[in-house]
Amino acid sequence: MAKKFPLHPRHPERICWGCDKYCAADALACGNGSGRTQHPAELLGEDWYKWGDWGIDVEAEKTNPTPDPS
Repeated sequence: MAKKFPLHPRHPERICWGCDKYCAADALACGNGSGRTQHPAELLGEDWYKWGDWGIDVEAEKTNPTPDPS
């Protein structure tokens, strides 16, 4: 089973997003030989998942809004 693909990772620049291994950018285990694959948010912006057919269930990613503490 493939790992869940994060919509908004904290530090996408630290990870290679080219396969399901999600290796550190300086330790590519998949052997693609070229370099780190960027996260779509780095290329297309924070709303990257709203455009195109990514096959990601956005409803499952949404969290309940935090209630106002006042």
